[in-house]
Amino acid sequence: MRRRDLISLLGGAAAWPLVARAQQTAMPIVGVLFTSPPAVVMRANLTAFRQGLNDTGFIEGQNVRIEYRFAEGHYDRLPGMAAELVHRRVAVIATPSITAAALAAKAATQDIPIVFLVGTDPVQIGLVASLNRPGGNLTGVVILSAELAVKRLELLHELVPAATLIAYLSNPTNPIFADAEAREVQAAARVLGMRILMLNASTPNEIEAAFESLIQLQADALLVGGDPFFGVTQRDQLVALAARHRVPAIYDRRENVEAGGLISYRTEIADAVRQVGVYTGRILKGEKPAELPVQQAMKVELIINMKTAKSLDLTFPLNLLGRADKIIE
Repeated sequence: MRRRDLISLLGGAAAWPLVARAQQTAMPIVGVLFTSPPAVVMRANLTAFRQGLNDTGFIEGQNVRIEYRFAEGHYDRLPGMAAELVHRRVAVIATPSITAAALAAKAATQDIPIVFLVGTDPVQIGLVASLNRPGGNLTGVVILSAELAVKRLELLHELVPAATLIAYLSNPTNPIFADAEAREVQAAARVLGMRILMLNASTPNEIEAAFESLIQLQADALLVGGDPFFGVTQRDQLVALAARHRVPAIYDRRENVEAGGLISYRTEIADAVRQVGVYTGRILKGEKPAELPVQQAMKVELIINMKTAKSLDLTFPLNLLGRADKIIE
């Protein structure tokens, strides 16, 4: 081998680590802010989010990096975690969880694009200027939530027609979402001739206390709010307490019913989270959040656990069974 060729070869070999580092640095970073514990997210929302990224040509570890933050049900951690992602100079922040996460991200930056998933009107709470033209650095997906809380109340009325006092469990640490849902529930209860017993809980001990109150005040059934704290973090506790006290309860998430709860009704969440991933990928490719219309997830699902119904000596009306998307025997 000639000396000139050898020098050229050695120079090229020495340059490879520099090239690799440069390529690694150029790989875009997406910050993802979840409110739930990692183990729960890995099974559900994270898979759907990655699928959305894949649908737009981005594969984690190959051409995109993801920085994860998990609040684990402690919503007071969200502002600090959002600030961390801004400090990391991520290309996009995705909040495929709750309204509080989107608000924390918005407060942390006016420059980095943010893709949200929320259960309240994003225009009303100031996230975007309009659904068709968001106008700032945010866009995302809105799911039916407060409206579906009304539907869940109606389903309870259909299932337990003699019920007059319904306990409603809400998480006060997510106030914008909780207040919107509570207003809808109370208005619907008046129309149905029912009374609502308002109960708040944001810790396991407060959930225990809430059940003590609803038993003491002889509530006929329980409507569980749509906050992830009840459907993710404390799912098993809620299902166990409802079974122990023989309280008919309706939930926001199908996972509660799969864990032994009675009935759930909500927007099918996986596709909504996938769409958050799709929008994240489109922004990485150069589209602007201000020009991406906010999507509205409309598909809902009704899940019924017949085994739990039998343990409560409840009989589901045939027309209700006929509307179920899944019946757990």
